[in-house]
Amino acid sequence: MGTFFAVSAVDFGGEFRGNLLQMVVDAGPMVQFVLLLLLVFSIVSWAIILMKYRVISKTEKENNLFLDSYMNSNKLSDVLPESKRYPNSTIAEVFRTGYLELGKINRTSKGTPQDPLELSGHSTIEMKGLDNVERALHRACSTESSKLESLLGFLATTGSACPFIGLFGTVWGIMNAFRGIGARGSATLAVVAPGISEALVATAFGLAAAIPAVVFYNYYLNRIRNISLEMDNFASEFLNIIERHYLQK
Repeated sequence: MGTFFAVSAVDFGGEFRGNLLQMVVDAGPMVQFVLLLLLVFSIVSWAIILMKYRVISKTEKENNLFLDSYMNSNKLSDVLPESKRYPNSTIAEVFRTGYLELGKINRTSKGTPQDPLELSGHSTIEMKGLDNVERALHRACSTESSKLESLLGFLATTGSACPFIGLFGTVWGIMNAFRGIGARGSATLAVVAPGISEALVATAFGLAAAIPAVVFYNYYLNRIRNISLEMDNFASEFLNIIERHYLQK
């Protein structure tokens, strides 16, 4: 039997000679239900893994492009239209939030431009206005981080729960196997092997679903932390710029 899914090709006087697919078909209803549940976990996990890879990669790319534009600009008003070119950039969203909050403060300040695009180094704000901008920036950073982390909880759940779900299926299958041994009054390998093998398939399925979920959960969490750190650093730099050029002495 040269197939990839071959599990056992040894016959010790019995009739057990199956592959993975055959064991799944021959498994009991409870074990089959466990395998189906694990399959659903696995499919959803891989869908999240692929989707998150695309989203995080786009975010990182657009963050770098926006930062290049930001560093090459001399005025904040020049950066705003540039930031709208990067809808997937979390840093661009943080900038837009802070800039719009700064514009609201300037519109309510006496003698300042009404159009936030006209903000220049000659405008001034009070300390309480700086606090409002800081809160808006931190809120934007938290919101963007939460968006990136959405659905990662399912990967964590899959990684922690699936091995135990598979173990449940294994224990249930072994119970049935021993019940069959008792009914037949025989404990030969030919009697024990089919039931034990079918039961162990559930554990294998559980691990197959859990391992990729754990690996990619940690991988994406690390990338998101780096993006969050970049957002925090940008927010701090943005506040420093406002304090240097806009804060009323």
